[in-house]
Amino acid sequence: MSNEYVIEMLHIRKEFPGIVANDDVTLQLRRGEIHALLGENGAGKSTLMSVLFGLYQAEEGIIKKDGQEVRIKDPNDATALGIGMVHQHFKLVDVFTVLENIILGAEDTKFGFLQKAQARKKVEELSEKYGLHVDLDAKVENISVGMQQRTEILKMLYRDNDILIFDEPTAVLTPQEIDELMQIMRGFAKEGKSILFITHKLNEIMAVADRCTVLRKGRCIGTVNIRDTNKQELSNMMVGRPVQLEVHKEPAQPGEVILDVQGLTVPSKLHKSDAVKNVSFQARAGEILCIAGIDGNGQTELVYSLTGLEKASAGKITLCGKDISKLSVHARSHAGMSHIPEDRHKHGLVLDDTLENNIVLQRFQEDRFQHMGFIRRSAVREYANSIIEQYDVRSGQGPVTVTRSMSGGNQQKAIVGRELDRDNPLLIAVQPTRGLDVGAIEYIHQQIVAQRDAGKAVLLVSLELDEVMNVSDRILVMYEGQIVGELDPKATTVQELGLYMAGAKRM
Repeated sequence: MSNEYVIEMLHIRKEFPGIVANDDVTLQLRRGEIHALLGENGAGKSTLMSVLFGLYQAEEGIIKKDGQEVRIKDPNDATALGIGMVHQHFKLVDVFTVLENIILGAEDTKFGFLQKAQARKKVEELSEKYGLHVDLDAKVENISVGMQQRTEILKMLYRDNDILIFDEPTAVLTPQEIDELMQIMRGFAKEGKSILFITHKLNEIMAVADRCTVLRKGRCIGTVNIRDTNKQELSNMMVGRPVQLEVHKEPAQPGEVILDVQGLTVPSKLHKSDAVKNVSFQARAGEILCIAGIDGNGQTELVYSLTGLEKASAGKITLCGKDISKLSVHARSHAGMSHIPEDRHKHGLVLDDTLENNIVLQRFQEDRFQHMGFIRRSAVREYANSIIEQYDVRSGQGPVTVTRSMSGGNQQKAIVGRELDRDNPLLIAVQPTRGLDVGAIEYIHQQIVAQRDAGKAVLLVSLELDEVMNVSDRILVMYEGQIVGELDPKATTVQELGLYMAGAKRM
């Protein structure tokens, strides 16, 4: 009987200029199940969920709710049917409080006046019931990414949604926040809510999902029961070939010091205390040095200071023997520093410009790309095409695609390709595989190791413990703005690393 499914998406086709994002895709969601949607970057996962949420209209196919065909013309129709969505890039108003964001668009009014006290009571009850603790009076611009996500989840629950779509919900979370989210999702399923969960992370699917539907290049490859499969089989379905889930590399051969940081102190924008407190370390040619730590312990401010995005209040930064402490971002970049930023939208890309312009962003003045101040368009396009091909950057219109319209993972691949190709002695890579699928992660890790083997110094900043343990040659742990441990990944365990990250252990 069809009614065992709370949602059915049957033979969905969605096209954009130059690309078929969903090609005859069928997805069926049971009541009370956690159903994972797995696929490479640009496989069409977010598009399919945007069709269900009413953000896009499909060219072909039908949607059924409880066995009855429904028309979802916009997100208001979706909300009326009990469908809610937490987007990969949160849809929050920065200058509003958490409470104002939660009730926005679903305000209770009496005689035209907002009933804020009633709304607060309902949100507080939901927050308590599901363990989603947030500061309702804090402005969104001042809270952590994890808190923003809780705000988005409360926004869904406030609207009494019972079909919950999570689009890459763990891409920006710490390991501890991911564990919390998994518990919350299990709690929702026990209550009879149905969850669609878009992810690239096989560990999470194995831990929390009941079934998984795999998309590849817009087509449905199949749906499997999680108890009958394993990570290797899922990765093969997703990428279409066997994927190395471990990083294979020779032992490091560290050489001369490339980056020398002495006594670096960086003020905090949120608190009176310093975000980075008297930090000193060296990164050498031919090694991958990893800065590990729970998010919010000064890693972001450290990187901003190294790259020139923020001023340090004390300390000295030397790159290849040259003091760069006072140089601009542009000057540091040209002194030999490549930077894969933590926030690809804020610091990595000009979203409303083309992909090709973004790929040559820091290189327009090179002779190969300009002549007497005029841009050589053919050279720019040829170079952009080579990066697009090498890093498998998928976009509807190739090099002239507007970057904003690309999936998050493909935006990330464009940045990684651009920065790795600049051939600088230092690569600062912050969360380089955030939001990438296993095939892309495998390739990026190989490229980072290749940079090391070519004699570059790599400073890797990562919140992913698997990445920290697998890729790095040496680990520095940051806790409350200080380096509290230096570890050898071959001689330590994830548990020991976790103790240093939590501040329970120090050098």
